[in-house]
Amino acid sequence: MDNIIKSIDPSSPLRHHAQVGDNLIAINGKRVLDVLDYKFYAYDPRLDVTLRRPDGEEYHVQVHKREGGDLGVDFESYLMDKPRSCANNCVFCFIDQLPPGMRPTMYFKDDDARLSFLLGNYITLTNLSKREIQRIIDLHVSPVNVSVHTTNPELRCRMLKNPRAGETIDTMRRFAEHGIVMNCQIVCCPGWNDGEELQRTMEDLAGMYPAVHSVSIVPVGLTRFREGLEKLEPFTREHASETIDQITAFGDRCVERLGSRIFWCGDELYLEAGRELPPDEFYEEHTQLENGVGMLRLMETEFRSALRLSEEPDGVPFSIATGVAAAPFFEGLLAMAREKYPGLRGRVYAIENDFFGHSITVAGLVTGRDLIRQLKGKELGERLFISQNMLRRQEMDFLDDVTLEQAVRELGIPIYPTEADGFALWDAISGDMLPEIRSPRASEVTEYYQYNQN
Repeated sequence: MDNIIKSIDPSSPLRHHAQVGDNLIAINGKRVLDVLDYKFYAYDPRLDVTLRRPDGEEYHVQVHKREGGDLGVDFESYLMDKPRSCANNCVFCFIDQLPPGMRPTMYFKDDDARLSFLLGNYITLTNLSKREIQRIIDLHVSPVNVSVHTTNPELRCRMLKNPRAGETIDTMRRFAEHGIVMNCQIVCCPGWNDGEELQRTMEDLAGMYPAVHSVSIVPVGLTRFREGLEKLEPFTREHASETIDQITAFGDRCVERLGSRIFWCGDELYLEAGRELPPDEFYEEHTQLENGVGMLRLMETEFRSALRLSEEPDGVPFSIATGVAAAPFFEGLLAMAREKYPGLRGRVYAIENDFFGHSITVAGLVTGRDLIRQLKGKELGERLFISQNMLRRQEMDFLDDVTLEQAVRELGIPIYPTEADGFALWDAISGDMLPEIRSPRASEVTEYYQYNQN
């Protein structure tokens, strides 16, 4: 238990009683073992909080606060416990395909149900104890994001290389019986869990609707660092197209029978197949945007709306750098903008992924070195826009530890990370509202931008 108080907000109801360094023991007589216990038991407006001083003395504080309001304390560990690592050795695991020498945190495989609920991480459920499963039910921890991959117990054990992996489907059915909502993902590997196996998985998951609220099917990502790993094949254009047809046909049946499509392909599968993205309404609530499902279509819809409402852009030339897969999409957005503003001066650069291998085509895995090497000496205009997904949000560095500041200096141009939002992209392109740089070192970058624009 790591419930040591690190800081106390001035507005906290504990501010006159607790001290930094105290240990939170219980709330209303319930032991607080981690962040889930804390958030659940601290919800009520009247609390009896048990704390322990560093010298071992325990004391109680009676708290009155708004229902659902926070106690206003931060702990030394966000989870109030150690993060739970993955117990699997998945044949498609991206972390196993990383090159040596990257920052240590890149190699940590997280599989923590608490992070699924709090941050939206996907988990396999294979390392949950019976007590933890029951706690999820008792506390009604929902929604939970589940990496399913297949509902065939034998195949799941082989794909995850974990003898317990087949038990997860029974756990999911138990969650469904108790109203725990699950958003699921399937990493689809040709020759493994596609075709008939994918059909079986979709039918099994549809049988748990509405508890299984949505399912994304994304293609396996394969880097050039697979020596000694299981042999896997990437999607071909033809197979990607066949898989889209299979998933769409089953989704159509779900709409007729259940009122929801439930199953969606990741945008990457459409790009791989060279297929047009479905219309915006196809994606219903856009539940799986963070998993790359319908993100590009929504972005295009927003971009169109922004253009309709827009005024003349400032005319400053710019460039957009993205992954190979999405480059034609951004070319299309600029072509759309030029229909209204023929003088718009912008270019799109597709960055080949030399770092991970050319089979990796998504923008989020573009590294700083590849960006610098491939753009140096090119006509970039006066502003360069990149996807925010290329960077860690706080540190503002790329996967290869090249910082945003280094890229700015090497390319000699302001670089603005943009969200996957069509309105924000047009605001940036038009110069109406450039993205804010949020980073501990942001002031240095901002000074550089101001110097170069004066």
